[in-house]
Amino acid sequence: MNIVDHIFQSCDREAMALVHGEETLTYGELESLLDEAAAALRGTGWFEPEESRALLTGLSCPNGFAHVLFSLAVLRCGGCLVPVPSELTHRERDALVESTGLDRLLTAEGQDWHREAKESRAIQAGTHGALVLRGVTAAEPAPPTYDEAALAAMNPALIRFSSGTTGQSKGVVLSHDTLLARVTACNSRLKIGPGDRVIWILPMAHHFAVSIVLYLLHGATTVIVDSHLAEDLYAAIRDQKGTVLYGSPFHHALLADYPEGRPLPALRVSVSTAAPLPKATAEAFQERYDLPITQGLGIIEVGLPLLNDEAAASDPLRVGRPQQGFEVTIRDESGTNLEAGKTGELLLRGPGMFDAYLSPWRKRDEVLDAGWFHTGDLGHQHEDGSVTLSGRLKSVINVAGMKVFAEEVEQTLCEHPAVKEARVCALPHPQVGQVPVAELVAADPENPPKKPAILSFCRERLSHYKVPMKISWVDALPKTASGKIKRA
Repeated sequence: MNIVDHIFQSCDREAMALVHGEETLTYGELESLLDEAAAALRGTGWFEPEESRALLTGLSCPNGFAHVLFSLAVLRCGGCLVPVPSELTHRERDALVESTGLDRLLTAEGQDWHREAKESRAIQAGTHGALVLRGVTAAEPAPPTYDEAALAAMNPALIRFSSGTTGQSKGVVLSHDTLLARVTACNSRLKIGPGDRVIWILPMAHHFAVSIVLYLLHGATTVIVDSHLAEDLYAAIRDQKGTVLYGSPFHHALLADYPEGRPLPALRVSVSTAAPLPKATAEAFQERYDLPITQGLGIIEVGLPLLNDEAAASDPLRVGRPQQGFEVTIRDESGTNLEAGKTGELLLRGPGMFDAYLSPWRKRDEVLDAGWFHTGDLGHQHEDGSVTLSGRLKSVINVAGMKVFAEEVEQTLCEHPAVKEARVCALPHPQVGQVPVAELVAADPENPPKKPAILSFCRERLSHYKVPMKISWVDALPKTASGKIKRA
């Protein structure tokens, strides 16, 4: 089964698929370009199927027609898509290549790779896509850490790393069958269809598979908006007659604070995901646009299992009730299921669960607890079955939907010769949800380095959103009896 075939089996080829500025593509035009792009990829000889090895293919491309076109082309050719976010540093790129064993990469024109390619080929599809297919290798090539034959047998469609590729990011594997089951379940209450015009503002490298694929599969139009200025976003929704906005709390905060904003008659639902929704943002948005924000819980391993479509106006901070086929339970530390109102860890099970973790290699059944996925989120259920979250069990920091692992930032900080120890925590932020902040113990307490030097050191090694917003020097960090650093 190939998810791309399902997209074009029943679509209206005269209907609009994509809009980006003044450019448009109907479903028929998209399919024609897709055939051209897939033929160009196959013509390189780099997409010959192998029974014991998946055709992992990286894609480094900004939002736009080319990203959609070549993502679909890779899938149609039997490749497994590995998105490479543009914000990754050279070190993070190397880690991605090393952990996946990636040996082929598509890059947009003008986006140079930091290492010389073994071989490269120009790939063209109409006037909308001009990419370079290049052979890549890890800085220090090593055998794959995963079961290559088992991965190939899954018919993988996507491998996405939740944040960079170091720290605790494992690489989440989704097969074609899983992806189809997921986008079908996700749409059970979103109800996106041919009449919808979805305003797209999130980075495709992080959100393509479950979102763009869902819109295409259900015949909707995706309107790509590049600007993150409130006036441009508002104008795009108004002028394009957007019916669905799918963004983060950051984007909703921009619109809520836009003084010229007025109710948008065509907009039927505004979904907020990727980070917790602040109460002030929810209230200000609803007051300005006379439309509540519908919060959802998105998890790369699970999909969009919860959606607050019923209580959005009365209690916008809920992440909602389970979508079709999903079940929810809240458990305490002993594994006991808790009654409504009691706080514990949120567990989920349902259709479209991930197939495996890539590195270290673990199949789904080895990770799930009798079919249940431990989210690591703390929360409680209401009597109607909907859920409100209250925090995280672990130390993941959520910056505008981007996951930051505290351990990764701490490790980087401790590579500086003047830093003896580091603790990184989340600080609430009114626009992006959370930002990382760091407490440091100096190697020489009498002569700690200047804070700008530490921040510059981090910026050279970490994506911008992982760099601590604030640094403070402390005499010592709190620790457990076993010597581990206590989390705030």
